[in-house]
Amino acid sequence: MVCMNDLVRIGSETAKGGFANEDKIVKKFNNWKKDEEAKKWLQIMKYKLKKIKNVKAIKLHGYKTDVQIKVIVFMGNAISIQNLSIKKANDDADYNQVDKRWVKSYKEMWNIPKGVHKTLMKFTGEKSPSKSNSVKDKRRFFLNEVSKKERKDLVNFFRKNKIKIVADLIKGSGKFSADWILVTKYNKMGNKTTWILKDINYAMNVFGNGDVKISPKWSLYIGRITMQRKGGDAGRKTANMLQFKIKPCDLFKY
Repeated sequence: MVCMNDLVRIGSETAKGGFANEDKIVKKFNNWKKDEEAKKWLQIMKYKLKKIKNVKAIKLHGYKTDVQIKVIVFMGNAISIQNLSIKKANDDADYNQVDKRWVKSYKEMWNIPKGVHKTLMKFTGEKSPSKSNSVKDKRRFFLNEVSKKERKDLVNFFRKNKIKIVADLIKGSGKFSADWILVTKYNKMGNKTTWILKDINYAMNVFGNGDVKISPKWSLYIGRITMQRKGGDAGRKTANMLQFKIKPCDLFKY
């Protein structure tokens, strides 16, 4: 059994076998009595194993764009519920999407003013350039291709509302908002999975740390969160959605 003093140490560990798939994580929680990682995760979440009667984990769909797992812990007559945001990371620290919606949806979420809303629609390509616009990509505007005032207003809006925006992107809102984030990184050659489980407030501090500024590729940085046009999708309209990405491996570093 892992003692409470070891919780900081076991916040990040490497285990044998591959379980970077969310379905396997659900199975591990449901097999918690025999699964060593599940026991450690429950202890990190401040549960005393001796008091747990049963654990039921299920995968949630449609509440956030990233995968979430609901863990229900039964302790006698008491029931405790924890929502986990699950992220799979690569060794090369690739980006991972945390949220994706139409600009109109973010306008309603964050009360985005008309001018900033228009700039974001230019950025995603919902409002495409005209023939008279000199742009790199005829489908959309990069942030160096909008006016200085538009860039300034955009940055000022995200800077002013940064705390709420970071919370909505990393934690989510409502009864399905995440309490924890579990990042897994699978090494196929060694058949090992490195994982880290952190309180969602800690994760918000990590990914939200830093200024709001224009990126070198003329997108937007919100701390360690990157705002981009979705793109791809074989040219379908959904390419014009707005997405936000993080590097999950940053959680191992800070």
